[in-house]
Amino acid sequence: MTGTGDGGLSDRVLQVATRLFAGLGYDGTDMRQIADAAGTDVAYVRRRFGDKREIYLEVMDRMNSAHNAVLEKGVKDIVGASPEQKIVALHRLLDRYLDFCRRQPEYPALYTHRWLSDATDIPELEPMYAAPAAQFVIDTITPLVTAPDVDVDYTINSVIWCVHSFVQSGVYDRSGRRYDHDHPGALWRFRSYLHQMVHRTLRLPGEPPPMRRPSGR
Repeated sequence: MTGTGDGGLSDRVLQVATRLFAGLGYDGTDMRQIADAAGTDVAYVRRRFGDKREIYLEVMDRMNSAHNAVLEKGVKDIVGASPEQKIVALHRLLDRYLDFCRRQPEYPALYTHRWLSDATDIPELEPMYAAPAAQFVIDTITPLVTAPDVDVDYTINSVIWCVHSFVQSGVYDRSGRRYDHDHPGALWRFRSYLHQMVHRTLRLPGEPPPMRRPSGR
């Protein structure tokens, strides 16, 4: 959809549509909101993209393509690592996934809406994107797990649930103060917890790689 000679308007429509779908959900967003936020009219949006469903599918395709590129890089590193470095590469994949969701918070927001029964008339996205991506990671790390009673599927799904929730909701301290995902101390604690959770749930040997604590936190 780029390089259309419209001064970047097509990209702007997709950008604002992404933000609106992530913030309001598919069901809570209409074509006029998208057009107004992009600084154009509904006629242009329809002519360029089609109806709201087509815009949503384009948004989801873009977001999932970016997400899958991160996973593919991480999986490639695991597969190519020496036996003694494969677990380290697995932990790097966790960091890549967390950092992608932090930098692209629309991605977890879009799927959180879907978890809450948004866009139920478009059910094909999970079989098309989410399930294969999760299975790709599960199939890659299963050979690293030696304990017979470890549930790798649910471990990876737990990572998804935890990361999406942390990015969307942040975390509260004991006084009730909320820290979002960009707060250095909260991010460090969550990252540390994520590594420990996965390492110990999968019963991997040794300890998770140490992480430097932010200064002053």
